[in-house]
Amino acid sequence: MHSGRRIQLRGGYCLRQPLISIILPALDEGAAIADTLRSLQDARLAGHEVVVVDGGSSDNTVALARPHADLVLEGSRGRARQMNQGATAASGEVLLFLHADTVLPDGAALLIADALSREAVKWGRFDVRLSGARPILRVVERLMNLRSRLTGMATGDQAIFVRAMLFERVGGFPDQPIMEDLALSRALLAHSRPACIRKPVITSSRRWEENGAIATIILMWRLRAAYYFGADPERLAIRYSAR
Repeated sequence: MHSGRRIQLRGGYCLRQPLISIILPALDEGAAIADTLRSLQDARLAGHEVVVVDGGSSDNTVALARPHADLVLEGSRGRARQMNQGATAASGEVLLFLHADTVLPDGAALLIADALSREAVKWGRFDVRLSGARPILRVVERLMNLRSRLTGMATGDQAIFVRAMLFERVGGFPDQPIMEDLALSRALLAHSRPACIRKPVITSSRRWEENGAIATIILMWRLRAAYYFGADPERLAIRYSAR
C-alpha cells in the first residue's frame, strides 16, 4: 500500500496526502466515460490510481476507458459488485467511488486529504451539483446536500470516499441492486460521521430532466423510506426501473 506524500501548505502546515484509488463502475457509458476519465488525468499524474470496472457493456465503454485508466476490469453486472471488485484490485489508502457521469472538482485529492487529516474522520462525500440549468435542479441539489449533512447518509452521486481499511472492515457494499450506497453509509456511520466537502462534484441531471424533477424526488423519497423500514432491495429495484 502506498504511503502517500506530504504537501506544504501556506503558513507552514504540512498535510500528508494519501494515495487515492478512484473506482468507476460502468455499464454502457460510452457517451460519458471518456470525458469523466479525461478529467481525472491530473490526479493520475499526481500518483493517484483510476480503476474502471465494466459490468458487461454492449457499447465501446471498455475501449474508451483503457487509454485513460490504470486498470480496466470486466465483471458481472451490478454496481455494488463492480465497486467491490474495483476495491479488491485497488492499491490506494483511500477509495473514492465515482459514477461514470460525474466529474470531481479541481483539487479533489487535496480536499479529501484535508478532510481525512483528522484521525476521527474515516470517510466522507462531496456536495453535489446537477449539470442542468433549470432552477428546480438548484432546489433538488440543495435538498440532497442538506439531507445528507443532517442524516450523515451519502448517495453514490456524492462521490463517497473511505479509508480502504475501514471499507474492508465493514465488508464493502452489500450485494444488492439498489440502495447499496445508503447501506454502506449506515455501516460507516458506526465508525464516524462523514466529512461533507462543500465544493461540489458535477453530476448528470439526465434522470431528473427525463422523468421530471418533482416526480423523481417523490419516487426516491418513497423508495428510501421503504428501504429504511425493511423493504426488499430487489423489489425496490423493480419499482425504480419501472419509473
